[in-house]
Amino acid sequence: MSTTTDRAELKATLNLQRKAAISAGGAIDHAGRVRVERMVDFDMKRTIFGALEGVPKMFMTEKLAKEPVWKDAPAADVEAEYAAAEAADPAPEIDQRLIDFMVSECDFSMEHADGTFLEHLVFCHDYAARHYPDHSPNIALLHSILGTATNTFAMEASKIPALKELLTDDEALQVEVFPSTLRLFYMGEFLDELEANMDRIDSLTELHLHRVIDNEPLVIDADALWVNLNFHLMHFVDFMPAANWSTHSADPLLQMFERLSTVLDKASKRDANVIVSFPDSGAKVAAVDEERTVFGRISGFLPASVTLKLAKKSIQEYSEKCGHDLSYRLVWS
Repeated sequence: MSTTTDRAELKATLNLQRKAAISAGGAIDHAGRVRVERMVDFDMKRTIFGALEGVPKMFMTEKLAKEPVWKDAPAADVEAEYAAAEAADPAPEIDQRLIDFMVSECDFSMEHADGTFLEHLVFCHDYAARHYPDHSPNIALLHSILGTATNTFAMEASKIPALKELLTDDEALQVEVFPSTLRLFYMGEFLDELEANMDRIDSLTELHLHRVIDNEPLVIDADALWVNLNFHLMHFVDFMPAANWSTHSADPLLQMFERLSTVLDKASKRDANVIVSFPDSGAKVAAVDEERTVFGRISGFLPASVTLKLAKKSIQEYSEKCGHDLSYRLVWS
């Protein structure tokens, strides 16, 4: 069950899970409210994860090849809550110039983890507009225009100057940095270093890293970096399973979401409204109304360190293939 939201030439569907996230201001485990069923004729090649191979592909297939079927009463509740939230605080219209650029200069034909890529982008825009109102939702809309974690690029690097003409300097830098900081989460050392330096976190001045699409060097100051990490916190909301999180605790995206959430809390830099309750990794609760394959049941018992190691290896391979340098440097005063 879904409804269609039109943004001029951007036609995107906000499904019930996304509507619930926007209304509540966070990520929700909908166990008991949905039945999670296997998708018929699921094709990994049509998604941004189509190039995955081996065990990582098996993990992602188990994650993506299913969909929530909402029970009638919870579905009606979500629709009513979303309608009320939209009436009280409607999402701003997307800049027509950005729409024109995305339609004429970019290719967003690949699918996302749940539906089309444009659905994901519109969700991120609308969520950020409501739950991080002091910063431009254009950043959330365009966060992956310069590359995803799996080397899909919606536009060519040669078009970056034209894109920057449509953005403020702050927006442009945030959009450039986003794909790079996402890959640093997979590496682990970046968040490790931030967490290890909480005693001097206010003396952080800059992060030096490389742009994914063409490996150009980038520098972002500390204030802008915390903004960037808050945009990532909101972005993770759209990658969470619809239900039964405790059986998906080995999911690398869920682990990175929790790790980033913890780092932002410790640094007192959590500014975006993202309500979330992470499962106890030591408590294994049986899945409610969810069809799981044999591999899915086995993977649920794998240690987090194993799945993170596999995810890290995949990102290293993707960066190597596109000539992206994963090294970074934090600068402290």
